[in-house]
Amino acid sequence: MTEPTSGAPVTPEQARQAQAAIGRLVRYALHHGLIRPADRDWALNALLDLFGFTEPGAAGETAAGSEPVPAEAAPVLAPLIDYGIAVGLVPDDTTTSRDLLDARIMGLIMPRPSETADAFARLAEREGIEAATDAFYKLNIASNYIRMDRVRQNEYWVHASEYGGIEITINLSKPEKDPREIARIRSLPPSSYPKCLLCPENVGYAGRPDHPARQNLRVLPLKLNGEDWFFQYSPYVYYNEHSIILRAEHVPMAITEETFTRLFDFLDRFPHYFVGSNADLPIVGGSILNHDHFQAGRHPFAMEKAETEKMYRHPMYPGLSCAIVRWPLSVLRLSGGRRDELGEAAADLLDAWRNHSDPSVGILAHTTLADGTRQPHNTITPIARRKADGRYELDLVLRNNRTSEEHPDGIFHPHRHLHHIKRENIGLIEVMGLAVLPGRLKRELRQIAAILAGDQPYDPEACADAAHPLHPHAGWLAELVRAHGTSLPLSEAERLLREEVGRKFTEVLCDAGVFKHDDAGRAAFAAFVESAGWRPVSP
Repeated sequence: MTEPTSGAPVTPEQARQAQAAIGRLVRYALHHGLIRPADRDWALNALLDLFGFTEPGAAGETAAGSEPVPAEAAPVLAPLIDYGIAVGLVPDDTTTSRDLLDARIMGLIMPRPSETADAFARLAEREGIEAATDAFYKLNIASNYIRMDRVRQNEYWVHASEYGGIEITINLSKPEKDPREIARIRSLPPSSYPKCLLCPENVGYAGRPDHPARQNLRVLPLKLNGEDWFFQYSPYVYYNEHSIILRAEHVPMAITEETFTRLFDFLDRFPHYFVGSNADLPIVGGSILNHDHFQAGRHPFAMEKAETEKMYRHPMYPGLSCAIVRWPLSVLRLSGGRRDELGEAAADLLDAWRNHSDPSVGILAHTTLADGTRQPHNTITPIARRKADGRYELDLVLRNNRTSEEHPDGIFHPHRHLHHIKRENIGLIEVMGLAVLPGRLKRELRQIAAILAGDQPYDPEACADAAHPLHPHAGWLAELVRAHGTSLPLSEAERLLREEVGRKFTEVLCDAGVFKHDDAGRAAFAAFVESAGWRPVSP
């Protein structure tokens, strides 16, 4: 038995099991196309070196074995990560440390970034872009960059709202940090490399406690509007083939006329995907505003399927139609066959919206600050797609990020009584009708269901204590108990809570809408559209 050359003492059996796991991982990599047969010995030796072995031992047998190969890497990696912790390759057995080692291991059995990009281009040329994205997506799963074992833990259901099927997810794929990890992060010296999570230099980065490892990240080069961009998949997969398109240059997000050109350039290359951008202002924008990027994917969101309420035409854009979409947020849908015409019309609407004020419905385009500068409030969330007949469709979601004394987190933001369900920004994904709710809700909803089913006692005084885990839900819970009692069948309590969460998230989206679904809001919306030169079309 060959012992590791460094690290903490381990038993011969632990070492043998680790060597056997190395062999299985090499066989896994071959089976899933991460490496080719000519790479077998290279990959084996790289893994042996990482774990301090000078000879393969049991790895030779398992690499050539005939046992079934798992569909995903997690079960193959688990014993190797346990061994790496035992011999001191990472400082502790936290989720972050395990993830750092996970990516380090998988990075040794991956094609180089240039090889991945070349393979994608060849497959796209030979079999089409859909076949190429299918293969690239499978590579990201096989490499454990997309952690499907975690994604499957997410809660998911569809709420039948008056606007269509609103999708609800409770996000459990992004693990929470434990106190040891938080303490270590606080003690770290500041680092400016990579500049952010979206910079291209993340590819191959070893990571640290406050920044994920990316040895198994692969990106594809793109040209959008003549600029260098990259395409990659999101490791958290909030929806099918959830993609990120990031600019090579680290520049802040900005919605301009060039944004529409970039979106259409992407669609011309990836017509089977939608693509969209978060808004470029705080509160209504995404979580990363310091690096220009888009999100894309292959998923039919409820907003795309929503009905139209009112149609418009413009004399300067005869090839286009414009519609107000029946959706909780305020959405204008442009449609036409010529992307240049669509881009010009969208830029005109963007300019009109940035300068539009209507105090009667709480919309102010700017606020004058104490130093005399004007702070902008109006922007958009744009989403583009290609239809089966080749037409371009562009949704412009109108956003405003004003705050007030009554709504310090944002006037057109989830209001305080909804923060126990959703307090975070309403970004691109949620704008389209897919809720990404915090992981804490799974545990909290389970406790509430147990109270409604009589499996746990209801103590309103205890819930009123700020330290109680259900304190954020205290008012809601009291309403539920008054309306439904505490003797529901557990399955009925769970169904009721899913319905209530869906209803509350629909209300969240309505809060984010700048023109409300009442007479005043509809009239104000129509007035804005007509002020931009669009004229209503008779049914």
